[in-house]
Amino acid sequence: VPGVPAGERLDPAAVLARRDSFTAGWDDAGQVEWAEGAGITVIRGYGRISGVREVSVDGRTLTARHAVVVCTGSTPVRPPVPGLAEVRTWSSREATSAKAVPERLAVLGGGVVGVEMAQAWARLGSRVSLVVSADRPLHRMEPFVGDLVTEGLVADGVDCRFGRTAQRVAEAGDAVELTLSGGERVVADELLVATGRRPATDDIGIDTLGLEPGAPLAVDDSGLVSTVDGQWLYAAGDVTGRAPLTHQGKYAARVVGDVIAARAKGGPVDTSAWSPFSATADHVCVPQVVFTDPEVAFVGRTAEQATRDGIETEVTDVDIAVAGSALHADGYRGRARMVVDKRRRVVVGVTFVGQDVAELLHSATIAVAGEVIVDRIWHAVPAYPTISEVWLRLLEAYGL
Repeated sequence: VPGVPAGERLDPAAVLARRDSFTAGWDDAGQVEWAEGAGITVIRGYGRISGVREVSVDGRTLTARHAVVVCTGSTPVRPPVPGLAEVRTWSSREATSAKAVPERLAVLGGGVVGVEMAQAWARLGSRVSLVVSADRPLHRMEPFVGDLVTEGLVADGVDCRFGRTAQRVAEAGDAVELTLSGGERVVADELLVATGRRPATDDIGIDTLGLEPGAPLAVDDSGLVSTVDGQWLYAAGDVTGRAPLTHQGKYAARVVGDVIAARAKGGPVDTSAWSPFSATADHVCVPQVVFTDPEVAFVGRTAEQATRDGIETEVTDVDIAVAGSALHADGYRGRARMVVDKRRRVVVGVTFVGQDVAELLHSATIAVAGEVIVDRIWHAVPAYPTISEVWLRLLEAYGL
């Protein structure tokens, strides 16, 4: 940044203290106060479905008048690596609440949590090794995403081991040792297992309804578990296996709440696409940000996903090199991709990689959710000088 001395070091204690301020130190008192202020009774305990519209909580049975909603979230997946169950590990919870910076950190998994935490802890001073089974991180996204994020990780000193899996994990004194598929060994003081999550349905009583514990609760777009008779069981969030993101969980919960309220009043419930009673966005326009440097922001389909879905596409790629980005930061680098349905001329997917591109994402989300034709986007003029001018470059490259 011009005018700011180079080489300034982070104060890890101050950074971690600021992080904890966002979660109130994992104290939910503020949320409880809000809930009670809204007329919601908060009951602490372990709940299980025990009958039709019934939930048992530590010996007490609650009976709902209209509906039960399952929002139990998800739980980490631990791969079947010999020795892994016997050693101390971090999940995303420990990785975002640890009070001290480990001297050495190994990260198993190259998804969103893996790359975010690898870079964050590296910048706080940890020597980080990132072990990824694929040939690049974030491999389900557009290919250039993983390449650019890898550049950022390497620049921060992360030791990236791609195309490798953990074959064995064992204690090594106070440390943990991983033996990789290539024969290498990685020794770390902490091991973050970031190999995915699955719906938390193991011990919540769904087996009494003929549903499989451990499996996602399959819902329709109104959030209803339609395989259970009586239209009383709903689910929202990670437990459905749909879009495991905070904002999508909130979105689905709002839909479920509206559906339950309408049905309780005996009103009509139109669950067609894009109605207030349908979580349509869970399928076709889920926005997500990867908080690395460079940042990643995407919504909708990748080019590969669109082709797999039978869409004939036109794919436009541009470097984010516009007046706004040049003013935003010296040496700004980034890339953008727009995926267009060739027949309908509507945007079905957008990906940005670069500094602070998260702030571009909602415009892309509106374009995808609204099925906006590219000719109309041409008339949505981005302000000068902003990074949003990249939309002009995308449309020019597309041919407008």
